[in-house]
Amino acid sequence: MAQVRLVSGIVTVGGVTLISRVFGFARDIAFAATLGSGPVAEAFLTALSLPNLFRRFFAEGAFNLAFVPMFARKLEGGDDAADFAANAMSGLALLVSAVMALAMLAMPWLVWAMASGFQGDMRFGLAVEFSRITFPYILMISLTALLSGILNATGRFAAAAFAPVVLNLGLLTAMGLALWLGWPVGPALAWSVPLAGVAQLALVWWAAARAGYPLKPRRPRLTADLRRLALVAAPAMLAGGVSQINLLVGRQVASFFDGAVAWLSYADRLYQLPLGVVGVAIAVVLLPDLSRRLRNGDAAGGRASLNRAAEFGLALTIPAAVALMVIATPLVEVLFQRGAFGPRDTAATALSVACYAAGLPALVLHKVLQPLFYAREDTVRPFRYALVCLFVNAGLAVALVPVAGFLAAPIGMSVAAWVMVALLWHGAQSMGPETRVDGRFRQRVPRMVLAAGIMGLVLVAGATLLAGPLHSPHLRYGALALLVSGGIATYFGCGAALGAFVLADFRRALRRS
Repeated sequence: MAQVRLVSGIVTVGGVTLISRVFGFARDIAFAATLGSGPVAEAFLTALSLPNLFRRFFAEGAFNLAFVPMFARKLEGGDDAADFAANAMSGLALLVSAVMALAMLAMPWLVWAMASGFQGDMRFGLAVEFSRITFPYILMISLTALLSGILNATGRFAAAAFAPVVLNLGLLTAMGLALWLGWPVGPALAWSVPLAGVAQLALVWWAAARAGYPLKPRRPRLTADLRRLALVAAPAMLAGGVSQINLLVGRQVASFFDGAVAWLSYADRLYQLPLGVVGVAIAVVLLPDLSRRLRNGDAAGGRASLNRAAEFGLALTIPAAVALMVIATPLVEVLFQRGAFGPRDTAATALSVACYAAGLPALVLHKVLQPLFYAREDTVRPFRYALVCLFVNAGLAVALVPVAGFLAAPIGMSVAAWVMVALLWHGAQSMGPETRVDGRFRQRVPRMVLAAGIMGLVLVAGATLLAGPLHSPHLRYGALALLVSGGIATYFGCGAALGAFVLADFRRALRRS
């Protein structure tokens, strides 16, 4: 029953995240049609990625991973969790404000570090201008991430998962107003980012206040708990910084190819759909669950939670990876090819999607294995593993440029993702019985792979048969929906017949969520 609750929590977060990704798709479809892969598009996408890079470094990728286990233990132990949370929020706000002030002054150098290939053309100046507008978003979204961690630790997942919807709605609204009123689209999009950040922060603050945590800014106190939090978070921040350097390497490579920054960004949207819906949801729910179980000495429950989370994640991401590889071109063509986004953009984006998709199951397993370390406040070993992956990713991204061009970036990221999983898995073996793979997992995963392979063959055949309708302006949406629906039916039908999963488990999780 506990595992059903775990999966239902994942389904709740994943379901709300799916809503956000749908709005994200709508945003990117409109963005591609309006700006394509031109200089304004590449400049804004770089400006948007800059605060997101620092956000993952300070909040979601590091601070929160250290904060959530400590906060969860205080909740379980009856300590003053609210005081600890308020002090942590104030400390985070002070740190991020200082970084934000320095970054605003050093913005040209930050943009050069992100995309030195922009130097010497209009993209560089636009990226600096847009980045100075969007960068304050880092403060709002970092505090949003901390408040989301509080909500997740108390079992309230919906509001935190809904916050990204606000950003996508804000960007869509800004684009629509700009086109309607004749404003320049780039600056309108840039200004909508910090405004959406204020709305996101207001949403989760209100939800946290309703949950009994009406946190208010105050002067941070250097308590023993805050020192412990900083000590645990520091290696996690370094690991998060290494992960973001991986993204910087890819963007640097792409910046030397006209249009490649935009192509990789649109491809990222497609493969982030299953990763965000499944992988991020697993990480959000699994970390506080494992922290509670470790505190209570429940090794058997921890093992079951870990295996069921990995099983559920792979059951959805293995077929997603196969589909993104075999029908990448129809997906990109139907979703993005219109207006300023032409056939050349479609071909390049589809290749990027296929390369990213090869690493998708690894990225989900990373989300499953990483909480094993952070639940024990072990942030040092993930940092060491991230360093190894940095060298793998950077080495491949640079070495493969003469052969693969801009595709060297997604290839390097996918290979590095599998290396990270191997390192996390090897490192977890010394932790205890909760890290062991059980018999059910061993039996089911190969059957998932077989069912996904059958689905891939059906998708290839279906794309061939529906080639005409997929190219028709009036029929392509229906044809794509038919193709995807056929793939889903094939996978779940074959999976159930092969014993890869029990469909009733999914139904129970949906009912509980």
